[in-house]
Amino acid sequence: MADHEIERDGTALSVSDDGDGHAVVLLHGLTATRRYVVMGSKALERGGHRVVAYDARGHGTSSPASAPGAYGYEELAADLHAVLDGLGIARATFAGASMGAHTIARFAIDHPERVAGACFITPAFLPGRDPGLDGWDRLSDALRDGGVDGFVAAYRFDTVPEAWRETVEKVIRQRLAAHRHPNAVADALRAVPRSSPFDDVAQLSALAVPTAVVASRDDADPGHPLEVGRRWADAIPGAALHVEDEGRSPLAWQGGQLSRIIADVATRAAG
Repeated sequence: MADHEIERDGTALSVSDDGDGHAVVLLHGLTATRRYVVMGSKALERGGHRVVAYDARGHGTSSPASAPGAYGYEELAADLHAVLDGLGIARATFAGASMGAHTIARFAIDHPERVAGACFITPAFLPGRDPGLDGWDRLSDALRDGGVDGFVAAYRFDTVPEAWRETVEKVIRQRLAAHRHPNAVADALRAVPRSSPFDDVAQLSALAVPTAVVASRDDADPGHPLEVGRRWADAIPGAALHVEDEGRSPLAWQGGQLSRIIADVATRAAG
């Protein structure tokens, strides 16, 4: 595995690059790091794909943005462009969770020639949908003032099924502890939900590449509504919608199964 640092506009992005073959670029969600897309699974590399993953600005070991508000999707998509150019990747398959999915959508609308395939994992954005800014602001303040413990205390665990609360809290603590600049994550918690990756879901209809949408059922993951995933899949020509079986944990939490879905898209894209 090769590790890189790619700089754009004064922000240094921490990037990992592993394997050979068709490039698959992984983008994580808000408050996560690059490990939390396929949860550490190496199935894509073993399957003959080059896997690139990076920590978004202010997350993990990447440096903070130049200004507290500079975490919107225009900036995030420009960072993705810089990563591709920095590694000499002309075209790739992209897989992103939540914020990462939205970033791919913005990038694909602006640069369709760079997108060979796409896997949108638990998208949460639709124009006009209430982003719940009060909740994000509360978590931002809690992280800034109280660190990981403060964030956990402010988190709405009552929205998580009781059977999974312990696991969710453990993952939250692990991924928050991985951030070198927690105040930058707090800034992102305010800025990202106030940004829009596109103006109309119909803009996704321009995607003409192998595509999958991985959604979650609302009882397990209410922050990423199943209806949003369905709307994205309906808007993208030929997109396959994947949802876990009733009563099972979300596909987005299962690195092995998620990797198989991404690999299928990447294989079709490479072909």
